[in-house]
Amino acid sequence: MARLLVCPPDYYGIEYEINPWMRVSNAADPEKSKAQWHNLMRTFEEDVGVELERMTPVKGLPDLVFTANAGVLYDGKVVISRFLHPERQREEEYFERWFTEHDYSVIKLGVECYFEGAGDLLGFTDTWFGGYRQRSDFGAYTALSEIYGKEILPLELVSDKFYHLDTCFCPLSGGELLYYPGAFDSYAQDTIANSVEKRIIVPQVEAERFACNAVCVDHHVVLPSGCNETMDLLKRHGYTPHPVELDEFFKAGGSAKCLTLALD
Repeated sequence: MARLLVCPPDYYGIEYEINPWMRVSNAADPEKSKAQWHNLMRTFEEDVGVELERMTPVKGLPDLVFTANAGVLYDGKVVISRFLHPERQREEEYFERWFTEHDYSVIKLGVECYFEGAGDLLGFTDTWFGGYRQRSDFGAYTALSEIYGKEILPLELVSDKFYHLDTCFCPLSGGELLYYPGAFDSYAQDTIANSVEKRIIVPQVEAERFACNAVCVDHHVVLPSGCNETMDLLKRHGYTPHPVELDEFFKAGGSAKCLTLALD
């Protein structure tokens, strides 16, 4: 993950309610949001050594800032997301345009399914996992498996607080998995246990501060501040945590991972 796609929060705000975190009455502070986002970008560039590609923000698309939902990218091929909620569907054309203009091969999903990108498709080199029920459809992963030639293990998300896989599931570079089991049904928990040997369980209180919505680059892990137990767990496994204040983005149900898309 040497390069990340990001989008400045010029038009970010809480303009509708499509998950339990979002309340129009709990408005985001524009200046504080921008300061937190730019501090996150500084952490990536200066502390972690990541190269950033910046999209142009679009007025009227407050969630375009959450580039993890642009689609999924592997081996130069991009499948653009098909959003469940109408409020986000207009983002699809801007994400597709960006990838087309930057010479990526854009592929259609090919089935009438909802799929919300790298927010719901994560994994390790040999094992991929797809979150479904809350936003993405189970059937999307059959099509994606054929496109990329990868087996994808579906995981059912049972809590609407954890509506995307990346809110509760973070693969780490050393093969460990940082995750919150309570977000999954029992079958998914068994699938995870049988597929990933090294698992790091995040406590519920910190999972609800988006501790799992982290970005791992080599031994660095960028995560929201206020997750001290998770940071201690990461340190014990040899990682260097980089806490960043991101509470303005909690209001929309997102954090560090939601604000980025890996381009490598």
